[in-house]
Amino acid sequence: MNAAVATSVFAVFMVATVALGLLALRGRGKGGGLAEWSVGGRSLGPVFIWVLMAGEGYTSFSYLGAAGWGYNYGAPVLYVVAYMSCGYAIGYVVGPMLWAYARRHGLVGITDMVAHRFGRPWLGAVVAVLATVFLLPYIQLQITGMGVVLSVISYGAVSLNWAYFVAFAVTTGFVVVSGLRGSAWVSVLKDVLVIATLGFLAFSVPLHYFDGYGPFLDRLVTEKGEWLTLPGHGGGSGDGGGSGFGELWFISTTFLNSLTVVIFPTTVAGYLGARSADALRRNAVYLPAYNVLLFVPMLLGLAALFVVPGLTGAESNLALFKLVVDALPAWAVGLVGVAAALSSIVPMAVFMLVIGTMWGRSVLSLVPRFAERQKSAAQVVVVVAGSLALLLTYTAPNTLVRLSLISYEGMAQLLPMVLLALVWRRLTFRGAFSGLIVGVAVVCALVFSGNDPVGGVNAGLVALAANLAVALAVTLAGPRDADPRPDAEVLAHDPVGEEDESLDAARAARSASDHRV
Repeated sequence: MNAAVATSVFAVFMVATVALGLLALRGRGKGGGLAEWSVGGRSLGPVFIWVLMAGEGYTSFSYLGAAGWGYNYGAPVLYVVAYMSCGYAIGYVVGPMLWAYARRHGLVGITDMVAHRFGRPWLGAVVAVLATVFLLPYIQLQITGMGVVLSVISYGAVSLNWAYFVAFAVTTGFVVVSGLRGSAWVSVLKDVLVIATLGFLAFSVPLHYFDGYGPFLDRLVTEKGEWLTLPGHGGGSGDGGGSGFGELWFISTTFLNSLTVVIFPTTVAGYLGARSADALRRNAVYLPAYNVLLFVPMLLGLAALFVVPGLTGAESNLALFKLVVDALPAWAVGLVGVAAALSSIVPMAVFMLVIGTMWGRSVLSLVPRFAERQKSAAQVVVVVAGSLALLLTYTAPNTLVRLSLISYEGMAQLLPMVLLALVWRRLTFRGAFSGLIVGVAVVCALVFSGNDPVGGVNAGLVALAANLAVALAVTLAGPRDADPRPDAEVLAHDPVGEEDESLDAARAARSASDHRV
């Protein structure tokens, strides 16, 4: 009976989600072209941009992975709050720059930007392939998260394997039809449910299991003090068999991720969907407030140590929902499950959409027969990318935080080519490309050989240092690129004041039109 009630609530909201995505397209003709599908026609206002970018930041990793890492290690998981807050501060400057650059040149993603900056269309294709490789683990993360949710709230009636497939099918169908605009609309529903359910759980779980926060925190300090300081439970260095997540790892990971998040393809999709650069600045100011919610699953993960001890490996992803299923009635379990599932669907939809856009715009467009059908090609790629991520979920499961870290460490290697190149004209193609090859090689070698962190330092930062060193050495030692375009055509800048001038020009044009009439 409990399974039927919880899954019925879940099913009703999933249908509502798809319907909301379709409703978002009302009045948009037949769905428009690639720009309408991938960046919402560059017309999303401050509210939609806020909920969309908050939705990308608050994923199933935040809902389940944060609880899982709180359960496994404790304090190291606070890096999530640190890097996201720092990333929003950096995004205050970077977001408007990328928005203006893309708008000025009619671009729809980072692969477009790289191709335009260096004047080589094929380079956009190379970046698209690399970005896809490093984004697939994040899609896998969302499939895993939503699958865990569905399996647990069904009280085991739906197996994990079937739950993974349902997660893939619902999200793929949703993103193919609705695009970025539909994701923004669904983000509103997701945020309402996430705030409500986490607010409820923050009070109900300590009261239900520990008779309040006082006894819970007293017991936590007394019995689990190791979880409350770096390097957390396990301690020591990674080489010595401990977690390796000490002060150096925390600082280096926060620094690397805060830089990387501003050029993450999904973040950039949010930037480019904005109606104005000022909307991005306001969002950068208010988005850190959303991070307060992240403390709740972390705290619940620590509570689970006393209620469901003994979870290991990927099982730790179940920590939060083990508490929920045990403490709440079936209808409430269903609602919490919906909030967690939408925390998978929204970011997964944007990740899949971005991969489709990169391939449709920068890879398949190089083939003449696909050049005029970029949106259709992108939608096919969405299905293929989702299928690959689903296959990885079945064959290479991992903890949610581990998948997140791998994605960020790989994407960080695009920083010189995407960000440095847009503010420093001297960086040459040879330098940027050589650095990218070295950075990707180093990060893959370290991660897949089990040497992450390296001496306590995030492997992605070590690889980025090698990347930058090679890029600068090759640039300064080699010839300049023979690019006749002026700086205004090649470089990005913060469009402060330009929007006011554009508004004044638009008003003047309307006034002249009124006088003619």
